[in-house]
Amino acid sequence: MPPEPYPRDLVGYGYAPNGSHGSGASRASAWPNAARIAISVVVNWEEGGENNPLHGDALSEFEGSDVIGARPDQTRDLRVESMFEYGTRAGLWRIARALESAGVPATVFAVGMAVERYPDAARRLVGLGHELCAHGYRWIDYRRVPPDVEGEHIRLAIAAIERATGERPVGWYTGRTSENTRRLVVEEGGFLYDSDSYSDDLPYWEAVSGTPHLVVPYAFDTNDMRFVSTAGFASGRDFFDYLCDSFDTLYAEGATAPKMMSIGLHARVAGRPGRTKALADFLQYARGHDGVWFARRRDIAEYWARAHPPAGLATTGADAATTSVVASATGTATAI
Repeated sequence: MPPEPYPRDLVGYGYAPNGSHGSGASRASAWPNAARIAISVVVNWEEGGENNPLHGDALSEFEGSDVIGARPDQTRDLRVESMFEYGTRAGLWRIARALESAGVPATVFAVGMAVERYPDAARRLVGLGHELCAHGYRWIDYRRVPPDVEGEHIRLAIAAIERATGERPVGWYTGRTSENTRRLVVEEGGFLYDSDSYSDDLPYWEAVSGTPHLVVPYAFDTNDMRFVSTAGFASGRDFFDYLCDSFDTLYAEGATAPKMMSIGLHARVAGRPGRTKALADFLQYARGHDGVWFARRRDIAEYWARAHPPAGLATTGADAATTSVVASATGTATAI
C-alpha cells in the first residue's frame, strides 16, 4: 500500500458528469453571466531581474530567450541581455497595444527587481487596467534558496510593486518554486491567490498552514515559452492554431462545465512582431464567440471566492491580512 498521507492531490474535482463542484456548487454557474470559459491573459515581466553578474549572480542567464545554445557563464552574455532588453523597450508595449485594441485586460506577472528598474512601466500598465501580480523578487530558481531568503524576497517583491503603483499585489506567482514557496506566501499573508500550479482547468482551494488558500492554475502549453524551447512552436501560426484548439475544446466543455484558459506571454518572446500578430488573431477569434469572459486573475479569484467559498477546509491560524483580502472578495468578514 502507498504510504499515507500523500502530499499531492491526484483527484481534484474528479469525474463529474453532472458538473458538480467539490464544494457542492454547480460548475454550470461558475462564471459571471453564465460564461462558458474564463480566459486569463498573462504577461510575464522579468527583464532586469534575471540572472546576471551585474546583479551579483554567479552565472549569466541562459533560459527564456531566442539565443540558440546559450549557456550560463561567469561573465555577462550580452546577446541574452539584449534579448531581455527588447522585452521592455519594445515587446511589452506591442503586447499592450494588442490587448488594448482587443479590449482585453491582463495580469502581469511582475518581478520585483524588474519593477524597481522601470517603475514608470508598472504605473502605465496599471493605468491601462491590467493587474500586477508579484512574480518573485528575482527571476531565478528558488529550489535551493534558503527559506529565510525566499521569505525576504517575497516581502521585497510586494514592496517594489506597492512603491511603484500605490497598490499592494494580491496575487503571487514564483514560477521556479521551492517546496517552501506556498507556505511562505500564506504565512506572509495578504494574498487572495497564487498561480504556482498547472494542475487543473479551474481554481481550487487548499489548506495551507491552517489557512484556506485559493490556487488559480497557470499553463505551460498555451505559453509562448514554447517558441524558445525544444518541441515548441516554430511560427506564430503554430501558436495561433494551438490556442484555437485549446479554446475550442474548453469552450465545448463549457456548455456543461465552465473552464478556465490561461495564455502565457513574455515581453521578449510574444512581443516579437510575428508572435504578437498570432496573439491578436486569437483574441479576435475568441471575441467572435458568445459566453467568453476575458478576466484578470484577480477578477477570477474574487469571483471564485464569492461563488465557491472554502467549504470544509481547516481555518486555524488564518492571519488578519489574508482574512481581510478573502473577506473583501467574498463580501463577508467570516469567509475564513
